[in-house]
Amino acid sequence: MRKILLIGAGRSSSSLIKYFLENAQNENWQLIVADVSEDLAQKKVLGHPAGKAIRFDIQNAKELNEIVASVDIVISMLPAHMHLPVAMECLKNKKNLVTASYVSPEMHALHERAMQAGVLLLNECGLDPGLDHMSAMMVFDEVKKNGGNLTSFRSYTGGLVAPESNDNPWGYKFSWNPRNVILAGQGTARFIESGGYKYIPYNRLFTEIENIHVDGMGDFDGYANRDSLSYRKTYQLENIPTMVRGTLRQSGFCKAWNVFIQLGLTDDTYILEDSEHLTYKILVEAYLPATTSQLPIVDRLAAFMNTSRDSKEIQLIQWTGILDEKVIGQPRATPAQVLQKLLEEKWLLKEEDKDMIVMQHQFQYELKQRKYLQTSSLVVKGESAVYTAMAKTVGIPVAIAAKLILNGKVSLKGVQAPIDQTLYAPILEELKKYGISFVEKRTEFV
Repeated sequence: MRKILLIGAGRSSSSLIKYFLENAQNENWQLIVADVSEDLAQKKVLGHPAGKAIRFDIQNAKELNEIVASVDIVISMLPAHMHLPVAMECLKNKKNLVTASYVSPEMHALHERAMQAGVLLLNECGLDPGLDHMSAMMVFDEVKKNGGNLTSFRSYTGGLVAPESNDNPWGYKFSWNPRNVILAGQGTARFIESGGYKYIPYNRLFTEIENIHVDGMGDFDGYANRDSLSYRKTYQLENIPTMVRGTLRQSGFCKAWNVFIQLGLTDDTYILEDSEHLTYKILVEAYLPATTSQLPIVDRLAAFMNTSRDSKEIQLIQWTGILDEKVIGQPRATPAQVLQKLLEEKWLLKEEDKDMIVMQHQFQYELKQRKYLQTSSLVVKGESAVYTAMAKTVGIPVAIAAKLILNGKVSLKGVQAPIDQTLYAPILEELKKYGISFVEKRTEFV
């Protein structure tokens, strides 16, 4: 029996676990789900005979070594900064590793060691990064094979709420790590546009947005991710004039989110004074410029943002309760932590709710002296607050990749992302069985 170790039983693991357990008998698998919370791991395994739930502390080096040595492959669904000790143990024990996280500089530095050990450390194999790479590479390779030349690539992905569960004016609910949502975009976005480098600092990021239309779903706000430039090398498109990777939100979201940024409420670098006893209103007052005005706080906030109290963004801010006389009740909290706690209550994905993943690639290329625009669009809806579209699109690609590695279908070694056809072609093909498939549309333009 082949043993699969999954470390981390959080939000994105449910569909991955379901995949392994449903295929365990045919594939001769045993799945070990290891989490700091054994109760959480037990809930995900649901007493399946091919599953085993254990309490596991990533800080326990001896325990980590023993469990990695005892299995055939390791999957880490831990936060990205916690993958490194797992990867080190995989190298020591010559076990392959799969994650859904971006390749960190520390992980990338292990490439030569992994090559020498004959080990594959496969990262970026979830949704974004992951499905975005695989679906884009399929088109890139097809265009190149036909003698075409890529001139522009734009790619946007959003984890959103399905229209039938959209019952708040922001059009958003948490389907993945809330902390990452609060801190999204911090730093400077870097991309290339018409041959020129472009940089958008965080304080302007949510104002310089693109309108992205997806057939059947309508219009979305698209804002640039932090680093699009490095993917020219990943995709072997070093000379492409335009490359932008970004995130999707419902129309109007970005302008409202910018209010929180301009106030300073997404800052996670310092502890607020007496945060436990402050009200949300007093906190916002502390961030507004000093004034003798007796105007209500909503009017002063609108003036600070150079807009009216009736504007959509101010209405969205009011809806969150951040201007209310409610006590925060969080000791030693950063501004970002205060905002996160508030929004976790307001943007809760209820048990019966469905989330939604929307992804769209826009390719421009020249082929046989003609110019083409091709869009590749994906829409996936979740089944419930547990089996979400996010868990499905992050977890199932990881699971399929692990199966391919276990079955000897992948010869790659070293630190890799799923951009090789031996990986992306079978993963994309099998994903169709789960309703994860892209709609392609091509038009010619002058």
